[in-house]
Amino acid sequence: MSQEIVREQMDYDVVIVGAGPAGLSAAIRLKQLDSNLSVVVLEKGSEVGAHILSGAVLDPVGLNKLIPDWKAKGAPLNVPVAEDNFYVLGPAGQMRIPNFPMPPLMNNHGNYIVSMANVCRWMAEQAEGLGVEIFPGMSCSELIYGDRGEVKGVVAGEFGKLADGTPGPSYEPGMVLAGKYVFLSEGVRGSLAKEVIAKYDLSKGHEPQKFGLGMKEIWQIDPAKHKLGTVTHTMGWPLGSNAGGGSFIYHLENNQVYVGFVVHLNYKNPHLYPYMEFQRFKHHPMVAELLKGGKRVAYGARAISEGGWQSIPKMVAPGVALLGCSAGLVNVPRIKGNHNAMLSGIDAAEAAFVAISAGRSGDELSEYETLVRGGPIAADLKKVRNVKPLWSKFGLLASLLFGGADMWANTFGFTILGTLKHGKNDAESTGLAKDYAPIEYPKPDGVLSFDRLTNVAFSATNHDENQPAHLKLRDASIPISVNLPLYNEPAQRYCPAGVYEVIAEAGKEPRFQINFQNCVHCKTCDIKDPSQNIVWTTPMGGGGPNYPNM
Repeated sequence: MSQEIVREQMDYDVVIVGAGPAGLSAAIRLKQLDSNLSVVVLEKGSEVGAHILSGAVLDPVGLNKLIPDWKAKGAPLNVPVAEDNFYVLGPAGQMRIPNFPMPPLMNNHGNYIVSMANVCRWMAEQAEGLGVEIFPGMSCSELIYGDRGEVKGVVAGEFGKLADGTPGPSYEPGMVLAGKYVFLSEGVRGSLAKEVIAKYDLSKGHEPQKFGLGMKEIWQIDPAKHKLGTVTHTMGWPLGSNAGGGSFIYHLENNQVYVGFVVHLNYKNPHLYPYMEFQRFKHHPMVAELLKGGKRVAYGARAISEGGWQSIPKMVAPGVALLGCSAGLVNVPRIKGNHNAMLSGIDAAEAAFVAISAGRSGDELSEYETLVRGGPIAADLKKVRNVKPLWSKFGLLASLLFGGADMWANTFGFTILGTLKHGKNDAESTGLAKDYAPIEYPKPDGVLSFDRLTNVAFSATNHDENQPAHLKLRDASIPISVNLPLYNEPAQRYCPAGVYEVIAEAGKEPRFQINFQNCVHCKTCDIKDPSQNIVWTTPMGGGGPNYPNM
């Protein structure tokens, strides 16, 4: 009979899962409000910032509110946006969209090109200076519930399980970190947030969350082509009618540019290969000329929440609150969510401070929900709420024309469209392979474009091969018996890290292989699998990517 695991417990006022902009903002604000509050932040990455990947053009509104003197304190916001460009691409050329018809909210004046990984490293220093305890390399593997059904803590730091899931000779059971309130700021599609949303039915009455896959490379380019502070966004080629999405190119310090590509995950054609669309994009003449003579120095990928205002679930349940991308606070047309993540952290901290001061614990922080749905986050997201559903249903041109008109109308306090619905989730949007033509992709040339495994090496991803696979199948037979015949098993293509393979050997039945060591924690598999058969969980220890400046 297996022995029950005994874990030590540490008690805090607030336990925060995830050292991203939302979690760190909450930690800092709690300590600003009451230096005696005990606050802990648990981060699954090997260090703060190791798993942070974002565009990123940062609207400093959240940072201004949290740390008004951030400039004097050395925050790494060093490159103000100097120029804004929008293009619609064709196969061999581009059309510039002038800035003047754009709604004011699309203007990047006053924003900064940043590495959010480095911003979070700096925020962690500020938090620790206030007395916040931060533990990196501490994956939170499960939630702990109290007698009243409330979330009362998490299990973190479980190490030493063998590949089959049983405790090995160096097994450490991890600790229970209990709090009066638990904040989940895990980023997009976090495993604990997903559990909480399902357990308490928090999405009831809200639209399904929608997602995109964002892939990003950092390039060192020819100094003669570098234009510090230039921000460029494109739409159109190579995606065309196959999928929604677009690109970003941001010129930061040290003759570097961020080159990124986003594919909306509601695409229908299961033959689509998002990573190869990104690689093909770099061969567009405008982009190829910029990158010519340069070299790629880093790569990464992550999912992006795109549902916006109508997809935000109820953000609180007994003892727990969802912050930042765990709730889905990205403004899709602006391609920005970090400012709202910070504001949500501030709001959650202020609600918890009031509750703890009144002697409460383990209940619903309804004040937090009120602050989010009636404050600057709501004002930001309501204005753009129809752009994504318009794009999904009617395509790029309709989204530009009608979405733009609706954003202008919302700028003046009224709407011409109300609030449109999203409909299906992204897994349900996937069509049958027989109904769509396969897509031929050019082979990467090793100069501008690269195969997945070569690029994954530039994410510094590492997982202990002897630990249990953190990517789990509800039914091991489905990839070959269902997904392969119906959808040509799209996991082979939608994963930007080459984790999933269908191995076909002569004379043998095909088999499904999971190379979990490659996983960059983007969560696309958990979102897009048409059978919803793949479950992403946190790996042990600090496994995953080790992003330097993402």
